Amino acid sequence: MSHPTDKPRRKRRTKDQIIADNKARLDATIAVENPQTDNNMAEDQEVAEKVFGPDIYNRDKHGLLNCVEYAFNEDGSVNWRAMVDPKHLYANKDWFEAKKKAIPSSTEGLSDAQLLISLSGIKALAKLRGFHSVDYDVSHPFENHVSSRCSINWEANYETIGGVRYSECANATSENTNVFCDKFLETIACNRAFVRCVRNFLNIYIVSEEEIDMSPEKMAEPNDSRSEITPQGTLKKIVNQVYGIDNFEAFKSTVLRPFWVDETYRPKNGGTWDSFDSIPPKSCRELMAIIKTEAKKKL
Repeated sequence: MSHPTDKPRRKRRTKDQIIADNKARLDATIAVENPQTDNNMAEDQEVAEKVFGPDIYNRDKHGLLNCVEYAFNEDGSVNWRAMVDPKHLYANKDWFEAKKKAIPSSTEGLSDAQLLISLSGIKALAKLRGFHSVDYDVSHPFENHVSSRCSINWEANYETIGGVRYSECANATSENTNVFCDKFLETIACNRAFVRCVRNFLNIYIVSEEEIDMSPEKMAEPNDSRSEITPQGTLKKIVNQVYGIDNFEAFKSTVLRPFWVDETYRPKNGGTWDSFDSIPPKSCRELMAIIKTEAKKKL
């Protein structure tokens, strides 16, 4: 999979360079105050190496870690998608099964819609970006239904100037998890809200495994042709054909949000949509036209 890895990257100091700089500063200070002897030179070297960890793991005036080589977009912002370590990515099994294609053993050449990102990958991105705190507001509106709002207080960097608090919501129910998860709905809802909060804030359009419908039947649609002749049913069918997506949450993250970010489509009250059926007929027709146009561009 090709990504803008050839974007300008910021130089970082190596461990040897940092140790050498620390040693030089120590030598300059000690030379003025105390004569240096062969006996304490080894001690000074040890001190220089001991401060290596905290010296390298800090942020510069732009809010970027000194020990990290960043990739940047053309507008100068950090390309957080390019900062995802490939070891945290794997093939989206549901996408390939929906297309009746073999599941690849490698992620090489796969598009974001064909990938999943692990929870560990999301945590690594959050740590890289830098945050002060993570808060959860959990509620139980119905039996076997847990809703969670995750709010992250992000550290300031040159992209945001000041600190930013960003929130996203998610739920876990007995209908979108498997039977083994019924006792852990609160944890699942919080994890889903967390990954969604990090992904959407950093513009990562790869769905995480936590967000995937884990129910045994995956909320299968009734075998009723009438559902497909409605604008909502037709939209869902086209989305499945083009993107291999069969649930609204994945559609929202993989399709609607990128459309919103790049201003391809910004519908009024789009933030209130919580299912395909909640999308107005007019918006369904507009979305179908855009999706078909985008699909033709890729041919």
